[in-house]
Amino acid sequence: MFQKVLVAEDLDSISIAVIQVLEDLKVPTIHHVKYCDDGLLKIKKGLVDNEPYDLLISDLSFKSDHRKINLACGEDLIEAVNEVQPKIKKIVFSIEDKSYRIKTLFNDLGINAYVSKGRNSINELRRAIEGTYRNEEKILSSDLSFSFNDKALIEIESYDISILKLLAQGYILENIASEFKASSITPNGTSSIEKRINKLKIYFKANNNVHLIAIAKDFGLV
Repeated sequence: MFQKVLVAEDLDSISIAVIQVLEDLKVPTIHHVKYCDDGLLKIKKGLVDNEPYDLLISDLSFKSDHRKINLACGEDLIEAVNEVQPKIKKIVFSIEDKSYRIKTLFNDLGINAYVSKGRNSINELRRAIEGTYRNEEKILSSDLSFSFNDKALIEIESYDISILKLLAQGYILENIASEFKASSITPNGTSSIEKRINKLKIYFKANNNVHLIAIAKDFGLV
């Protein structure tokens, strides 16, 4: 089993439950932080002391308060940790259930497991920890039923997400083109953008732009 684990969670009730799972699994060294900045400092100190952590369990959302921070969320923490200790195992434990966002965590940030907080989440977390220790890949809690082979989501690019976000904000075609030109995003012609929007409608089987935005929100794209 893992020898040294860091838990990044700002709610005491949840962190206590996570720590209990780790203690039940006989993890000898367990540390807990409520701020992502503190989590990164702990990771760095472990490396300097030649006593690195071998597992990070992190939430995604951290409530802001009076303290000035550099890392605002779990994604920021994981990205920063990857820069200093890329081989550390990573489990996300969060209420987020949007498939695109979760897939991005696996594909872009290299997490090993994702557990959705819910009624049976503690048992799911325990299985995720055990599976991660056995080097299993892309572990999902059972209440998340989407497929990693979903063609539409695989082919969605950051360019498409930029379009969807602006559409969701009420931008019309000409406004999107102007915004893209100002941000040096290409292609930025109205014709090209319109073709991309139509392609997105086909991907998601959307009847119109309003329907497209609703589907995009369901997927967590916007």
